[in-house]
Amino acid sequence: MAVSKVPQSSRVGIKVQTGVSTAGAPVYRVRNLQNVKSAAPDEDVYAVAQAMAALQQHSVVSISRVDEANLVNE
Repeated sequence: MAVSKVPQSSRVGIKVQTGVSTAGAPVYRVRNLQNVKSAAPDEDVYAVAQAMAALQQHSVVSISRVDEANLVNE
């Protein structure tokens, strides 16, 4: 049984620290960028995410990429 992966969509999440709670713990939010081409190289996606992150007033904690795909039995 051969299974192949068919890319569907991608998105990028930019995690930022928006402040601190009353208990002193950091408060995080994720800014999602939808409709990223699934064939786009990781380096290019990261570079664009860094450029977008530079526009944030909050400090960036991490940048992540989430790829979705269907698995097809051939």
